[in-house]
Amino acid sequence: MYYRLLAINIDGTLLRSNGRLQKGVKEAIQFVQNKDVYVTLITGRNFLSAQKVAKALKIDSVLVTLNGAFIANSIDRPIYVNGLSEERTFNIVQVLENYDCNIRLIHEKFSLGNRKRATENIVAKAVLNSGDPLFYPLQFVDSLGDHLRDNPVSALKIEVYFSNKDEKKKVEDTISKAFPTLSILANIENKIEIIPEGVSKLNGLKRLGEHIGIQLNEMVAIGYGLDDLPIVKQVGLGVAMWDSPNEVKKAADWITRTSNQQGVTYMIKEHFRKQQRKEFLREVSRSGEN
Repeated sequence: MYYRLLAINIDGTLLRSNGRLQKGVKEAIQFVQNKDVYVTLITGRNFLSAQKVAKALKIDSVLVTLNGAFIANSIDRPIYVNGLSEERTFNIVQVLENYDCNIRLIHEKFSLGNRKRATENIVAKAVLNSGDPLFYPLQFVDSLGDHLRDNPVSALKIEVYFSNKDEKKKVEDTISKAFPTLSILANIENKIEIIPEGVSKLNGLKRLGEHIGIQLNEMVAIGYGLDDLPIVKQVGLGVAMWDSPNEVKKAADWITRTSNQQGVTYMIKEHFRKQQRKEFLREVSRSGEN
């Protein structure tokens, strides 16, 4: 099979446990781009954070960010946006503020959160996962509900952090019953993500494929977490990291090394060294006919 697109998750995949890019991955991506393969990032991160990683890797393509809610090559010219309405965002916050949790509203250009309730450790994790606060502003207020009355926000995603699992389960059940059309991702310990119905990494990748004319079966995807599972299952070649959850590894066609062991770099060079550029294959085919 000739693969035309490579989609790579960021956290746990491209980035090592210390938050740095794995060794040799920039050269590996250049190697596969030279074979006319379209390379993109597919992530739960906001666009500006993903774009920073893409620039470091010299990837200048459309990125699938915020779990598929924001798909763009430029923050001002997205090809797809699907967020929660201002009213829906406010109503969800009203419910969440009855619980012991830290709430972060994720917009494509900024983040807004409550500064009370959560432990410092949970807040630190929330900030760390956002990328660089210099180019993605992080604002904290005492009461999100009060703030939103005067300054409405349409969030693309709502992240909720908890100090204990019991509180997390309560909120997950409550939000599911109160807002049945929303999607809730609860794959990470002490955290849930609330996203609009129909938003997922898989749907985001499908939309990107439709935009550039590439089918799912022509794609390779390298994922890590449970939110990557549908992609790993449905693309032409699904790849899981060695330390991915068992469900992801069982669904994968290929299991590579961990990010700390340069798993993405290894997989790209091992697989794509066998794939030639289409123009080269055409030339070989023409010469065989003569």
